[in-house]
Amino acid sequence: MLGKLWQIFKVKDLRNKILFVLAILFVARIFANVPLGGVNLLKLKAFFASSQTLGLMNMVTGGAMSNFSIALLGLGPYITAIIILQLLAMIFPALERLYKEEGEAGQQKFNQYARILTVPLAIVQGIGMIAMLRHQG
Repeated sequence: MLGKLWQIFKVKDLRNKILFVLAILFVARIFANVPLGGVNLLKLKAFFASSQTLGLMNMVTGGAMSNFSIALLGLGPYITAIIILQLLAMIFPALERLYKEEGEAGQQKFNQYARILTVPLAIVQGIGMIAMLRHQG
């Protein structure tokens, strides 16, 4: 088995891809452990320990919820932005043409719009998460 792993690492392209994935996982773990300010972490951890459902949600996020970390929202805002833009493409023909008919350049522009829309959605979802946690605990 170690021989096969060694063979994989000999191929430069595979080695770079594996190291990139490991680096992303490392950064994600760091972000999951960096808490945001203004939150009493002891109360928050007790709140998540009080319910099995919340404990499961916290476990799925890698502890990001009980730490109230930077990684709390994950990919949610970006996925929401893509869904919103796809729904808007059904309403506005220009947006649909951009996505379907203008080829790769149009899809890149569509993805750029999704990234731009992600920022306000992340802010709104973050404020909503704070409001929910304040209301609950």
